[in-house]
Amino acid sequence: MDYSQKISERHWNLPEKGEREALREQTFIDDIVQKSHIEKELLANLTGIETVFDGGGGSGRFSILLAKHGCRVVHFDISQPMLDKAAELAKTAGVEERITFVRGALENLSAYADRSFDLVISFDAPISYTWPNQENVIANLVRICRKRIMLSVSSRLGTLPYLANPLNKNQFILNKDCGDPYVTWCISNYQNAIDQFSFNRDNCVNVLENGLMGGEEEIAEYKHGGSPWPITYTFLPDEFSRILRENGVKNIQLAGPGAYARTIPNEILCKIMRDPAQKSAFLDFCHTFDQNPYVCGMGKDNLFAKGEI
Repeated sequence: MDYSQKISERHWNLPEKGEREALREQTFIDDIVQKSHIEKELLANLTGIETVFDGGGGSGRFSILLAKHGCRVVHFDISQPMLDKAAELAKTAGVEERITFVRGALENLSAYADRSFDLVISFDAPISYTWPNQENVIANLVRICRKRIMLSVSSRLGTLPYLANPLNKNQFILNKDCGDPYVTWCISNYQNAIDQFSFNRDNCVNVLENGLMGGEEEIAEYKHGGSPWPITYTFLPDEFSRILRENGVKNIQLAGPGAYARTIPNEILCKIMRDPAQKSAFLDFCHTFDQNPYVCGMGKDNLFAKGEI
């Protein structure tokens, strides 16, 4: 087993992961923007869709949405806490009978025959955590897809600004008093992050050239019993489109959810989010702006693609 899969299994199987994942849209504005974009795309492309494979489905945000719209969903994830939380939320929503929960790694989809599902989705970048197998994982997700595919991966151009901005997540905190441990840490560590920061051009160049975030340090931490963030492969827009096209995907369209929102300070974002009319109008405009090919690579975290088989 590659270290990427070992690290992913340990990281995403931390007991708190399911609960924290389920609360992200209540905690961070960038998650609101990203998930709103994906929801709009899904609901606009459900004609002829009866069966869905949700690869790396997390706490069930989109499996439950699709089940509510009559789809039969295989909710597939490497994390038992995620699966448990998704099952709990599906039961609350009254759609548990339309969802099959499966624990597994995206690196092994051999249990599923070619063209098994009308729609295949994988959001919030689990594909990027399968390095060095990311291209093979994409090929297999396409293989099991019959009609439509929607994927999001870590964006290389969107990720690079993080290397010069240790405060990037603070911009998107919705409620500073929510009690989330990560929010508390971001706020308490604010000045220290500034004081300790030093720009490293070589790190930026290395990521720009090879796309890889992490490696030996994560492996060493794992070996010492830690649960580091998974080693992450970040994609360029043309590269992602090429891989999909080479595997037979047609009519590919890319987007960078969060490209517009990342230009706006926290105080203004919070004001917008607290007014339902402004929030709705803002999310609609983000959806339009973030699909522009000139900005799609600068999504806040993910590079989104949709296409047909």
